Amino acid sequence: MMEHNATTHGYVGNKDALVKRLRRTEGQVRGIQRMVEEDTYCMDILTQVSATTKALESVALLLLEDHLSHCVADATRQGGAVADEKIREVSAAIARLVRS
Repeated sequence: MMEHNATTHGYVGNKDALVKRLRRTEGQVRGIQRMVEEDTYCMDILTQVSATTKALESVALLLLEDHLSHCVADATRQGGAVADEKIREVSAAIARLVRS
């Protein structure tokens, strides 16, 4: 994990909503585990896996939006190497999200 010097993160304003979504997703994962333990029909499990994947993608997109509007925007105002690094960082994050 990378260390960052920022004292606040862009998602601070959405923290409660993010935590709520993550808790809901955690419940979905536990539900999928229970379905497997109970020998639920494969297609029903796959439907729940798909819904859980979409829920995590939603969290990722919120975090990305917050990062762009806070961290990247601040870095571009500073310019130079700081801006270049933030652009590379967010580009790599987007590439990881697209590949997953």
